[in-house]
Amino acid sequence: MMFKEKKLDAGRDKNEFLNTRQEFIPDLSKRNRKAKIWKNIFRVSTVIGIIFLTLLLVKISNDSFGYVALEYEINPEALSINGIPLEELPREEYVRILEENLTKGRLRTLNKEQPLNERNSADLYNLVVEEVVELKVARTWNLYSSLFHEQEIENYVNENLPDAKLEFRRWLNKSFITSPQSSDALYAGIRTAILGSLWIISIAMLVAFPMGIGAAIYLEEYAKGKESLINRTIQVNINNLAGVPSIIYGILGLAVFVRSLEPLTSGSIFGVVDPTTANGRTIFAAGLTMALLILPVIIINAQEAIKAVPNSLREASYGLGGTKWQTVWHHVLPNAIPGILTGTILSLSRVIGETAPLIVIGASTYIVYDPTSIFSKFTTLPIQIYQWTARPQAEFRNIAAAAIITLLIILLSINALAIYLRNRYSGRLS
Repeated sequence: MMFKEKKLDAGRDKNEFLNTRQEFIPDLSKRNRKAKIWKNIFRVSTVIGIIFLTLLLVKISNDSFGYVALEYEINPEALSINGIPLEELPREEYVRILEENLTKGRLRTLNKEQPLNERNSADLYNLVVEEVVELKVARTWNLYSSLFHEQEIENYVNENLPDAKLEFRRWLNKSFITSPQSSDALYAGIRTAILGSLWIISIAMLVAFPMGIGAAIYLEEYAKGKESLINRTIQVNINNLAGVPSIIYGILGLAVFVRSLEPLTSGSIFGVVDPTTANGRTIFAAGLTMALLILPVIIINAQEAIKAVPNSLREASYGLGGTKWQTVWHHVLPNAIPGILTGTILSLSRVIGETAPLIVIGASTYIVYDPTSIFSKFTTLPIQIYQWTARPQAEFRNIAAAAIITLLIILLSINALAIYLRNRYSGRLS
């Protein structure tokens, strides 16, 4: 009797399995079709992103190189003295040429930037070429046209610009990197903008990095488990601040660092006397504002990195008699460093590319002298690019494209360093 009951139960189980299998097979095929559809959607999304990124790089590269038709206002040979070409004249002759050919107002402006008698021969020669000879861009062509329509370009120059000389120009070159800003695209450079960006990045990271890690340690290691109103308010506000538009931080920086703390950010309490920065619109104020901008991002990423450290490491440290701080310093932080550096990379990328807060604070769009301290006036690469793209002349779009390439190189270099440090710590921990 029992044998028959077991046989019947086995038969029912087999029938139930067959019925379930028959229902499962079509459901499996349906799920596989859905999986393939989503896989293709993700693949198409990736391909579209790569295409747009490639188009961006091609566009920038296309504008950074190409033929240029140049014309002289005054032939350099007319400025030679006793057969000595312009580029070989002594510096005293350069000063004389400038004083004879420039207006008194323009001379006052140049002397205000830096007295002519204090400039070296190379700077004076560049001034003569820029201010007196006045080499002007008659027309530019992009890289594609220069490569595939070279003969047409030469014919156009011979017919329409007989006094112009045609040359293939690399707008991104050593002179472009090492020269300051200029009103003429041929002589404009990004040295001042690069130095301003590096100053601001350094101040922002020196302020935000330790503060962000300290706040994350407190919230995760000391305040965790204490569900007080203050702790919950702090955490909610940090999460909200990470999504606040950057222009709001610019307004905050203007109100706090530029106006309220003007004696500090202008350097007047340290004896710095500079009428151009007496209003507090300095690198220091910009760096502090950018530190506030990235502080919530660093805190949140550091919290997640600390949260990912296994509790077994903490328990082992406590079991061996370690204090709370010893556990955090010797075990939690070293294991959280790779994740913290990941958040730092994201923060650096945001600092380098921001413009809105800096414009509100008072970044200069045209400045020809380099920042020498944290109390100097400043500009940055994104602001310089914005100013050039707003100009109507085609050659300014060329140097804007060259500046974009430089900005991408700096960004990738800083990110590569941060990634190297992250991987180094990860390898050491493993």
